[in-house]
Amino acid sequence: MFKRLTPIYLLMIAVSVFAANVFAQTGTPLPPGSGMSDEKPGSILFFPIYKSDITRPQAENTRINITNTHQMQNAYIHMFFVDTADCAPADMFVCLTGNQTFTFFISDFDPGVTGYLMVVAVNKDTGIPLQHNYLIGDYYLKQLSGHSANLGAVSFAALKDIPAVMNNDGSTLDLKFDDINYNAGPRIVALDGVPSRLDGNDTSLILTRLGGDLAGGATQNLGGLIGLVYDDTEKSFSFTASGGNCQYRNTLSDSFPRLVSRFSGVIRSGHQGWIKLWAVANIPMVGVMINFHPNTGNSTSAYSGGHNLHVLTTTTTGVFKIPVFYPSC
Repeated sequence: MFKRLTPIYLLMIAVSVFAANVFAQTGTPLPPGSGMSDEKPGSILFFPIYKSDITRPQAENTRINITNTHQMQNAYIHMFFVDTADCAPADMFVCLTGNQTFTFFISDFDPGVTGYLMVVAVNKDTGIPLQHNYLIGDYYLKQLSGHSANLGAVSFAALKDIPAVMNNDGSTLDLKFDDINYNAGPRIVALDGVPSRLDGNDTSLILTRLGGDLAGGATQNLGGLIGLVYDDTEKSFSFTASGGNCQYRNTLSDSFPRLVSRFSGVIRSGHQGWIKLWAVANIPMVGVMINFHPNTGNSTSAYSGGHNLHVLTTTTTGVFKIPVFYPSC
């Protein structure tokens, strides 16, 4: 005979089933093919800028956060710290259990360096990248100049179970941001809400190339840059600049971008504008904008903070060559 189920027992079963479903998945995950973003999880996380000061880490430092959002699967992560002075990399491995977060300060891992960080999910037995679209990350950056921001890591989803294969040399492979293996990278980027320097704003622009040889080969530079500055009446002013090596950093002023009417004449006091820019060569780059105003506590119109640059178009030409090692954790 079957035992009669009481209403209380039936309610307990229903609550258990509901809780299990919520625990498994609530809502629909963002599809891997939705494009690179600082909002979705992925198999590669790109942190476009980090800094620390050796003698004053309390005043200039970066706190990195990386989380494996999968409930059960471990994440084996190959991390590349790139010094943008010479674009030389250093690497290490971190292993995260399901739901684990890893937080660290750049001053403890790469002190005194200005650079960028890329983390790649890899196979625990081979070190070859795999599809683990469950990584999210963000970072807090503070600088001696007063510029500070909390920014999301730019995430790239793997579009294949095995998104990269070993090169013929047997020790390296190519990460391709081509919308076949990983999401494509940004081609044209934009800064919106650019404030006037005449009102006390100091806006920092950072552009980092998505691509290069991290296996000890030749550095791939940003090269020349082209851009347009728009005032708030839709009038545009063009400019060019030399992007230099793998990262370009500058402050918006009458020296950059170089405009016929000068920056302060285009974005006048009490006004705002926006900028779009791209590399001369068909290469991807990730950008960050951070504004500092010394009077944020006393003025309703003064703000400090930052955000990743908006992506207007993408390109499929981004490639990172990386060395392959077995995870050491």
